[in-house]
Amino acid sequence: MTTGAAAPEVLIAGNPNCGKSTLFNALSGGSAQVGNYPGVTVERMTATVRLSGHEVELVDVPGMYSLTASSPEEQLAVDALVAGETRAVVCVVDATTLQRGLYLALQLLESGVPVVVALNMMDAAEQMGLRIDTDLLSELFGAPMVPVVATKKRGLDALLKAVEGQLGSVFRSGAPSVSYPPALEADLSELVPVIERWRPGAPAQQTRAVALWCLLSLGEDSLRGVPDSVRSAVQKLRSAGTAEGRNPDLEIIATRYAWIEEKLSRASSKPEPKPTMSERIDNVLTHPVFGVLVFAVVMFLIFEALFAWAEPAMGAIEDLTAFLKDQVAGALPDGVLQDLIVEGIIAGVGNVIVFAPQILMLFLFIGFLEDSGYLARVAFVIDRVMKGVGLHGKAFVPLLSGFACAIPAVMATRTIERRRDRLVTMLALPLMSCSARLPIYILVVGTVFAGATLWWFSAGAVALFAMYTLSVVVTLLAAAVIRRTILPGPVPTFVLEMPPYRWPSAQILWLNAWRRLRIFLVDAGTIILAMTVLLWALLSFPKSDEIAARYDVERATVEQAVLPPEEEAAAVAALNAQEASAQLEHSIAGRFGHALEPVLRPIGFDWQIGVGIIGAFAAREVFISTLAIVFGIGEADEENKPLRQALREARHADGTPVMTPLSGVSLMVFFLLACQCMSTIAVVRRESGSWKWPAFMFTYMTVLAYAASFLVYQGGKLLGFE
Repeated sequence: MTTGAAAPEVLIAGNPNCGKSTLFNALSGGSAQVGNYPGVTVERMTATVRLSGHEVELVDVPGMYSLTASSPEEQLAVDALVAGETRAVVCVVDATTLQRGLYLALQLLESGVPVVVALNMMDAAEQMGLRIDTDLLSELFGAPMVPVVATKKRGLDALLKAVEGQLGSVFRSGAPSVSYPPALEADLSELVPVIERWRPGAPAQQTRAVALWCLLSLGEDSLRGVPDSVRSAVQKLRSAGTAEGRNPDLEIIATRYAWIEEKLSRASSKPEPKPTMSERIDNVLTHPVFGVLVFAVVMFLIFEALFAWAEPAMGAIEDLTAFLKDQVAGALPDGVLQDLIVEGIIAGVGNVIVFAPQILMLFLFIGFLEDSGYLARVAFVIDRVMKGVGLHGKAFVPLLSGFACAIPAVMATRTIERRRDRLVTMLALPLMSCSARLPIYILVVGTVFAGATLWWFSAGAVALFAMYTLSVVVTLLAAAVIRRTILPGPVPTFVLEMPPYRWPSAQILWLNAWRRLRIFLVDAGTIILAMTVLLWALLSFPKSDEIAARYDVERATVEQAVLPPEEEAAAVAALNAQEASAQLEHSIAGRFGHALEPVLRPIGFDWQIGVGIIGAFAAREVFISTLAIVFGIGEADEENKPLRQALREARHADGTPVMTPLSGVSLMVFFLLACQCMSTIAVVRRESGSWKWPAFMFTYMTVLAYAASFLVYQGGKLLGFE
C-alpha cells in the first residue's frame, strides 16, 4: 500500500464478474490512474473522488471470492483489505448471487474493517423475482447494504453517503459474531497468541481474522512474509485436526455459509427455481461438441479481426511512418543525424504504435467475452485439454491469439488469475507461429520449393502446414515442461461458478481496452524504442570512409557518362544499394555475422543469413529487408524475385549453395522456435515485472531453435536430402 497518502483510501472489493470494475468506473467518472502494487505486476487502479468537504482515494482491488489466499496476488489483496491504511471497504455483491458475494463481505466484517456492501445489479435481481429487505440485511450483518445498478449509475449517491459515514470508524465493535465448532475455537485460542507476537498492537478482531486466514491459507508455500513460527503453529494444528478426522477448512467455510444462509432466509425471498435463460444457453455453449464448435466460430471472428480488420489501421500507421521518414530524410542533410532520426527514432516509434490496432481489438473482444460471461464458459469447455499440459483453461484464448501476434497475446494472459499460470502461458505462447513469421516462410518456400510437389500436394503448402502444426505441438510441450520444471506446482484446479450472461457496457469495454493499450505504449513502448535505436546503431556503425569514397567515385563516373535519365537513376540506385550492403558488412552487426558463421554453418546458414537474423530482432519480417540490403538489392518484400534469385545463387566459401530445400526448412524451423522479437521481450518484461523471465524465454527459445535446426539440417544430410 502507498504510504503517506493525503486522502483516506477506500477499497473496492468483490467477486469476479460482480460489476466491481463497472462500479469503480462509474464512481471515478473514468478518471482512474493505472499502476502496479509495489514490487509486483498486479494492477493497482486508483481514482480520487470528492465527498462533502474532503477527498478519498478509491482503489480497485483484484477480484476474489474470499480472503483465503492461495497465491501472492490473492495475498496482496488480503493485505490491502485488512491491514495498512485502509479506512473503509466497499464490498460489491452481485444481488443475483447473494450467498456467494456475502461470503467475502462476512470475512471483511469479521476482520473489523468498516464495510459498505453495494448490492449491485438490483435490476437483474428484481427481474428474477428476488426480493431483498436491505434494511433487515443491514441490521443482521451490522453493515450498510446499499442497492445500486452500476451500469445505469443508480444508487451511487446513497453509496457515497454510506462510505462517508464509515470513514469515521477505525474498527467496528459490533461486527457479526460467527460461532465456529468448539474444536476450531480451541485451535483459534492456541493460534491467536502466536499471531499477536507476529502483529503486536493489532486489534483483537483483526488478530482473530488473521488466525482464521492462516488456517485456510498457509498450505501454499509461495505466500510471502509469514513467519516460520506461524507456519509451524498452523501446520501443527492442521496435522492434529487431520489425526482427529477433522477438516478445518470445511469447518470454517461450512460454518460461514450456514450463518449467511440463515440470515438470507430472514431477509430475502426468491421464487421457485426454474430453468433460466442462462442455463438454457449453457446447454449449448458448454456442450462437449456444440460448445467447441461455437468457440471455433468465436475464435475465427477474433482471428479475422486481428488479421484482417486491424490491417487497414496497421497499414495506415505503416504508411504514416514511411511518410514521416521520407519527409525527415528530405528535410535533413545526409548523415548520422538523419539516419538516427529516420531509421532509429521514427522507425522505433512506428514499431511500437503499429501494434496498437491489434492490441485494442483483442482487448475489446476479450473484455466483451469476459464481461458477458462467455469467457467462463470457454474456460470450462477447454480446461480438460489445457489441464493435460498444466495450463489454465483461460490460457486458450491468449495461445490462439499468438497466431496473430504475441504482443497482445502476452497482455491477454492478464485474464488468468494466478501468477504461476500466467507465467507458464506467456513463456510458451511466443512459440505459436505469429503472422510476422509468414513473410519469412513465403520467401523461403518461393526460393527453394518453387514448382516442387510432394505426392499430390505442393511442397510449399506441405511445408507451411508443417510449420503451423509444429508450432502448436511445441508450444504445448514447452508449457508442459515449464510447468513441471521451471515453474512447478499443482495443476490448476478449475472451480468456477458460471456468471449469468449480461450485455457489457460499451464505455467500460473501451476504457479498459484503452488502459491496456496505454500501458503498452508507455511501458513496453519505451523499451522497444530504446532497443530499436540500439539495433540501428549495431547495423549502421562503424561507417567506412574508404567504402563511401569508392562509391562516390563510381557514382561520379556514372553521372559524367552520357546516359538517359532513367538508366542513370537506375545505375545510381544500384550503386547506393551496393554501398549499403558493403557498409552493413563493415558494421558491428556485419562483423558479428561473420563471427557467427562457424556456429551457423552446422545448421545450414552463412554470415549473410546471420546478419539477417540479427536485423530480424527488431521484428521478424525485417529479416527480409535486411537480407535485401546484404545482397545489395535495396528494398524488397517476400515476393521479390531478385532477392529470391540472390538467395539461390548465394554460395558458401567451399562453393556449395547456401539456400537449399534442406537449409530452407532449417531456416523456417529456426524462425518458428527462436525469440526473434524485441517487442515480445519488452512486453514479457512489463507483464512479469522482471528481466529474469524474458531472459529465460530468449535463452530457452534460442537454444531450442538452434538444436531443432541442427537436427533438421544434419539429420537431413545423413538421410541424403541435401
